[in-house]
Amino acid sequence: QLQLVESGGGLVQPGGSLRLSCAASGFTLDYYAIGWFRQAPGKEREGVSCTSSSGGSTSYADSVKGRFTISRDNAKKTVYLQMNSLKPEDTAVYYCAARPFETARDMCVPADSGIWGQGTQVTVSS
Repeated sequence: QLQLVESGGGLVQPGGSLRLSCAASGFTLDYYAIGWFRQAPGKEREGVSCTSSSGGSTSYADSVKGRFTISRDNAKKTVYLQMNSLKPEDTAVYYCAARPFETARDMCVPADSGIWGQGTQVTVSS
């Protein structure tokens, strides 16, 4: 069974940091682009940060540039999202997804295709 499992979400104060993890099981990441997406209540799902299948390129939403960093460890079959300087508007459910052979930019376009995790809640509040 192909599966992605997110972890690392939680409650953090504004200005704080969290690191999300996305662990794959049932497949290797070698040929997959990976994306982090988020969805806040009443809003559409948006691409936050993505990495190409080779890991050679990344893409970030303008709202998180300079604050979030995506990285991948194919040997551990895990992709990370380091989130710094968190703001209340970053509050959302964060999902990771995998699609094969995509560029980072294309991966960040939300689509129903691919493998999706179940999501992890991130709440930024004082």
